[in-house]
Amino acid sequence: MPLHRRTALAAVVLAPWLVGDVASFSSPPPSLPAGTQAGDVIFRQGTEAVSHMVRALDQGVYSHVGLLVGQPGAWQVVHATPAERPGQPDAVVLDSLEFFLAPQRARAFAVDRVDAPSAQARQQAVAWALAQVGRPFALQGTDHAASTDDGIYCTTLVWQAWQRSGLDWQVAFIQVQMPLLGGRYLLPSALAQSPRLQRLEWAEVR
Repeated sequence: MPLHRRTALAAVVLAPWLVGDVASFSSPPPSLPAGTQAGDVIFRQGTEAVSHMVRALDQGVYSHVGLLVGQPGAWQVVHATPAERPGQPDAVVLDSLEFFLAPQRARAFAVDRVDAPSAQARQQAVAWALAQVGRPFALQGTDHAASTDDGIYCTTLVWQAWQRSGLDWQVAFIQVQMPLLGGRYLLPSALAQSPRLQRLEWAEVR
């Protein structure tokens, strides 16, 4: 079955609630917290059907994650995602922060600092993630992402970028066995619980 059909058919479980006390802001989003660097991680609680499905499976707050690139005032996010623009393929894409956090796509977000082994490792992680732009997106486990020709999931993109730079995330993968989903998955909540991450900001999108 084509990946886009599997993604659509899988998105049948809805859990569209927000938990926790958060700060809010109006669109466009504000500058990110002081000290944010390229290579840091941004989590998103999405609004779309596949986002609700991921949250229901994960039992967590987040449904999507990407890697920050650029600099203050010109932040972008590289992330693996189902198409979010007409005619766009399901793929790794580079979007502006404003697009990534637009209210039609996001209910809330969190920014986490990565405890990088070195400045060089941070540069390598960003470079590797950017080199994946155009690679197909797939809602599948890490078992199936052995080469750059395979589809890749959002958490797997972030995890691999830093892992290839020498970072041990110390995270737990879970085995999923469902009719349309199967394999070892790194879910967003498990990535967020990594001891290599430090929370910088958590806010609601309005």
